[in-house]
Amino acid sequence: MTDVFITALGKFFPGPPIPNDEMEAYLGQIHGRPARAKARVLAQNGIATRHYALDRQQRTLFRNSEMAANAVRDLLGRVALDGGVDFLAAATTQGDLCVPGFASMVHGELGFPTLEIASLGGVCASGVVALKNAYLQVRADEKRNAVACASELPSRLFKASRYEAYVPPDDVLPFDAEFLRWMLSDGAGAALLQPAPAAHGVSLRVDWIDIRSYAHEHATCMYAGAVKRPGGSMGPGWLDYPTFEAAGQEGALFLRQDVRQLDALIRLGVDGFFRLVDEGRLVAPEIDHVVCHYSSQFFRTRIFELLAKAGAPLPEEKWFSNLTTRGNVGSASVFVLLEELVSSGRVRPGQQVFVMIPESGRFVTSYMKLTAVGNDAARPAPSAAATAPAGPPPLQLKTGNPTIERLVRQLARVWIDFETRLHQVPVVAKLESGRFTIDDYKLLLLNLRQQVVEGARWIARAASQMDAERFPLRSLFITHAREEHRDFELLERNYVSVGGDVADIRGAAKNVGSEALSAWMFHRASQENPFDLLGAMFIIEGVGAQLAARWGGLIKEQLGLADEQVSFLLYHGGNDDRHLGKLEQALDAGDVNVDDRMVDRIIKTAKVTARLYLLQLEELGNV
Repeated sequence: MTDVFITALGKFFPGPPIPNDEMEAYLGQIHGRPARAKARVLAQNGIATRHYALDRQQRTLFRNSEMAANAVRDLLGRVALDGGVDFLAAATTQGDLCVPGFASMVHGELGFPTLEIASLGGVCASGVVALKNAYLQVRADEKRNAVACASELPSRLFKASRYEAYVPPDDVLPFDAEFLRWMLSDGAGAALLQPAPAAHGVSLRVDWIDIRSYAHEHATCMYAGAVKRPGGSMGPGWLDYPTFEAAGQEGALFLRQDVRQLDALIRLGVDGFFRLVDEGRLVAPEIDHVVCHYSSQFFRTRIFELLAKAGAPLPEEKWFSNLTTRGNVGSASVFVLLEELVSSGRVRPGQQVFVMIPESGRFVTSYMKLTAVGNDAARPAPSAAATAPAGPPPLQLKTGNPTIERLVRQLARVWIDFETRLHQVPVVAKLESGRFTIDDYKLLLLNLRQQVVEGARWIARAASQMDAERFPLRSLFITHAREEHRDFELLERNYVSVGGDVADIRGAAKNVGSEALSAWMFHRASQENPFDLLGAMFIIEGVGAQLAARWGGLIKEQLGLADEQVSFLLYHGGNDDRHLGKLEQALDAGDVNVDDRMVDRIIKTAKVTARLYLLQLEELGNV
């Protein structure tokens, strides 16, 4: 039978990353009270950010089928397709409509010509079921361009208004109904399966897919549409109530999790791994990457414990997860995990990828073994050292002041969060996975130029706001502004050297992220004695000191450019170290009276600047 290859992957996440302290701003507080179980659940699951297709008024911004279609469009934008898509499998836990099937709605969103479809319903493993449908179609030589996709939009089930009809103001929400509110996220992913690997880059040959249900052995664990009775059996389904309102008032429409059963699912998943080894389908030491979908860091720890007790540990450095930054996107997890792993540049031809996606609905285990193939000679992928996290800019302070030491620790934490998100920005992911193009470079320069021009201006504005007692700090800012004010000319020369028109880059408008970043910087610079801009300088100069030279080297290597064509990035890679030195000098000399209140202000400014800097890169071309 025909070999089958995953030749392209796509993803879509709605809106910006939502940190833990903003979750209830999007989901709402039930009866205006902070959640009871939120802190407990988040402490265990380890999720730091996730995405919601909701705004702060709990209005839904995207249809579930629309998110799936956007992931497919993202996929198709990365590949030159010979012919049209001839098969579409679409999975989700809950579509936008009860009828028709989810694949029909995704097909309608995409507007593809006539093709065969398959709608898959379930929870996490249904994405793998969609993949297997597409895989079998190509393997049987029925289809040549099969797309599998999945999307999840659970946030609309978690709106506070949905609980208030059931929970009286003086009562609390049952834990099994609240648990998933802090566990699940919105997002979509897609994969293209074809009978030959892609002409360039890394493809994933599908060696096998193994899916098994254990519903005959286990009661329902994750569910919506009924209420579990004390003995474990299910009560009447939501359609068996006299009215939909009655079903809601009984709590039958909540998405619930019986957490007491979850350890059994972990044991099943690990047992399935050993079964595959015993069957000769896996040789554990030969696995290069382990892609495991788990909903909580707590479960990851349990998996490691069970593997170690059985004498078959899988080294932790081989495991890949995006749980902390994306949360749990259910059926879409398999797609977004593979997309981010491949885009990271870690997967090399010849390596083996083992995928494990358990499902807690009524216990399903799903596994895949993939082998990376491809010829990267045309565009070598970056080395692991070139794409490894740079880490926070080192602040080498001599002071033993505990307040200053707290500031340094907090800045390092802000940087780690910032850099984690930075690697997920599309233009950065393309660069670090060896997929960067000359058009990407021109677009990056075009969008950076306007912000660079204004950098010296906000620094000068800040200097003018320093009072007479802060002359040393005013001098630091003025010197910094003088050194920065001609940087944009380097950038313009780089743009022209790769085929751009100088009139285009000088006349280009700021993108929406640059508008927000610029407005923020001028706002802070206009305050009296704006010491907190040291936090902004830490982020912006840190990008230069820690990342600019590396990015310049990657662009030079991948596009075959000369040093003078990437001089803006290379220059900042060396010069911004010196700027950070001035920041260290100012803190050591006591030019800033850093008390606890000032530390909090500097950290807040660093956090906001980091988020807006990411937005600037995420919104390239969006003017």
